[in-house]
Amino acid sequence: MQNLKKPTLDKDLDKFSYMEEAAGFLGRGLIAPGIALVFIVICALAAGASMSGAPGSVLIVAAAAIGAYMALNIGANDVANNVGPAVGSRAMTLVTALIIAAIFESAGALIAGGDVVGTISKGIIDPNSVANATVFMAAMMAALVSSALWINLATWIGAPVSTTHSIVGGVMGAGIAAAGFASVNWVTMASIAASWVISPFLGGIIAAAFLAFIKAFIIYQDDKIAAARRWVPVLIAVMAGAFASYLALKGLKKIIKIDMPTSLVFGAVVGVVVWAAVKPLIRRQSEGLENRNQSLRILFSIPLVCSAALLSFAHGANDVANAVGPLAAIVHTAELGEVAAKVSIPLWVMAVGAFGISLGLLLFGPKLINMVGQQITKLNPMRAYCVSLSAAITVIIASGLGLPVSSTHIAIGAVFGVGFFREWYTDNSKRRLEYVNKRQGSGREPVRPIRNREEQARRHLVRRAHFMTIVAAWIITVPAAAIISGALYFVMYKLIS
Repeated sequence: MQNLKKPTLDKDLDKFSYMEEAAGFLGRGLIAPGIALVFIVICALAAGASMSGAPGSVLIVAAAAIGAYMALNIGANDVANNVGPAVGSRAMTLVTALIIAAIFESAGALIAGGDVVGTISKGIIDPNSVANATVFMAAMMAALVSSALWINLATWIGAPVSTTHSIVGGVMGAGIAAAGFASVNWVTMASIAASWVISPFLGGIIAAAFLAFIKAFIIYQDDKIAAARRWVPVLIAVMAGAFASYLALKGLKKIIKIDMPTSLVFGAVVGVVVWAAVKPLIRRQSEGLENRNQSLRILFSIPLVCSAALLSFAHGANDVANAVGPLAAIVHTAELGEVAAKVSIPLWVMAVGAFGISLGLLLFGPKLINMVGQQITKLNPMRAYCVSLSAAITVIIASGLGLPVSSTHIAIGAVFGVGFFREWYTDNSKRRLEYVNKRQGSGREPVRPIRNREEQARRHLVRRAHFMTIVAAWIITVPAAAIISGALYFVMYKLIS
């Protein structure tokens, strides 16, 4: 009879193999945190070398490490909004998106990032209430640590949150702990709270409106290719004009100051030029394409890649201050021993923010990119285009109205807007039903609107669990960051003093 038992040596070798595989698996999970830790240490050492012998050099080194940690978390969480829709729609791969976003984030921060920032973020705290240098530095350190910890937690649970709101909550909490509730500018806080509703709602409405236009004038036309040749150049021109205005108004403020009317004129000129340039290109690209939706996706892919790059550049130019603003304030106060209303950002501080955001994106960004691009609702290039265009237009409208808005809330609101509009359109559009029945022919039973609520619930196109998680994270971002910061302030004050 054949012996089916394994020799003892083989069993032992198998066990060693399983242990090696398990150790390798665990080791891969530690690579990204290890690289992040090395980056933080390098930033701390660079700060120590550049500030050697300066007053408060030890405090500056600690602040540089915390600023690097904050920048990594911004890259891990916030940048996903810029490239997530393009990745989710398969207009580009995740690796391509990471490379493009990292390059343009760094370029935006270093080329067009603000060289002067307010030491008290957005006028939330009265500077006179924290005029003491020690109190001020403790408050800024607490704000930086608390906002970084909160963004880290949000990334871990898969919730894209506003880094601006996180730092705002951190500054508010530290200010309250240092000088009481009277030190807070509650009018400013009320306007920020209003943006929680305005940003996603406005972004969702604009994205849904453009998707409705695309469905009505391109997708549900008998000759889709002819319709695309007519309208895709117009849509690309609108996108180019919107981004030109957006970058002129928000992304190039370090290079040149441009007011709203001038930026709109500039955007209109760019839009006309782009329309004239892309019209023959779209015609050539559409030649030989079949008359179906899959063909239309090809025409929207390149504009999506461009929009992801431009959004990343603008994000780097604007949001790098969230990482390095408090750090620059701490450096200035430690060096001079006084609190200033505005401070210049040293080049090494800007580099910490720029490269930290890019590295955080490369190491930890894929989780949130997949969340934004694939898990909230299904995106194709047309829907993702609507999300990207909505982000640029909403910021321009909000800037004109003087409303403080969050780019994160706008982008995620646009994704939700596209998903909810698709749900409504699928169930209620007569145009869609007529088109589908016409395509089916007379031999089949016609498609009818869904009347059964259970069937409607089963066919939801937006995942409600993600919706509730993200909204809940948005609501508690400011109070959570404030509570953490208020508690940390007392620890920081004791350490500094």
